[in-house]
Amino acid sequence: MPAACRLYLITPSSLPDPAAFALTLETALAAGDVGAVQLRLKDVPDDAIAAAVRALKPVCGRHGVALILNDRPDLAAALDCDGVHIGQDDGSYRDARRLVGPDRIVGVTCHDSRHLAMEAAEAGADYVAFGAFFPTTTKDPKTRAEPEILTIWQETMLTPCVAIGGITADNAAGLVTAGADFIAVSAGVWTHPDGPAAAVRALNAAIAEGLAARPD
Repeated sequence: MPAACRLYLITPSSLPDPAAFALTLETALAAGDVGAVQLRLKDVPDDAIAAAVRALKPVCGRHGVALILNDRPDLAAALDCDGVHIGQDDGSYRDARRLVGPDRIVGVTCHDSRHLAMEAAEAGADYVAFGAFFPTTTKDPKTRAEPEILTIWQETMLTPCVAIGGITADNAAGLVTAGADFIAVSAGVWTHPDGPAAAVRALNAAIAEGLAARPD
């Protein structure tokens, strides 16, 4: 198994003040290793998404972190994001790739299905996302995934896999040990009782613990 795993942050689904959240994000990214930030806004107009990208992109750039836009490959390209994440109901991988071009990241939600993940990987997806692994209040998950899917994926495929759904510093280590390349966290960071920076530090510690327990 690859001896690496990184944190993948997902924003709250509503950012009424993008500039204020940019300061919060700055604090979080300064606290420890983060591989990507997904901007996940729901039921907002395109200009609100654009305003959020303008606020968050410089923060991500200063920390060398990829900014991934959820659902909207057209806006990901227009706003020069680093990539897009699409769900099973958001159009095909091929359509997303056509819109964002060859150099941006395209990730695909695959729920608890290795079949969907293999189709996405074979089509060229840069990563696949499995979940939800735990109960979550961030969204209503369509499926529940077991850690075994991460292990099987690592043993059979090269495309990176993301674990998502109800993950916190208290339960992340087992998913890292099972084989996740990225741990995607939203509420576990932004609602942490000691703040986002403390959450990032705790999650990086959990990742290190999980990596140490991986089989050779």
